Amino acid sequence: MSLISIIQIGVSLLLIGVILMQERSSGAGGLFGGGEGTFYQARRGVERTIFITTLVLLGIFALVSLLNLVA
Repeated sequence: MSLISIIQIGVSLLLIGVILMQERSSGAGGLFGGGEGTFYQARRGVERTIFITTLVLLGIFALVSLLNLVA
């Protein structure tokens, strides 16, 4: 197993964990964007940090996946 594959597995596990940590909307209406009467809600504090971390990990995962494809 190459180093790139190990990095890809590690980043994917971190990405799964961060996604699971994000706050979920209550009820089935949250699945379609209808939670709590508003569609858009500003992210603040820890929620914003988790969201930004998710985006960064997603970018890293995409880059590592492309490197794994090329190598």
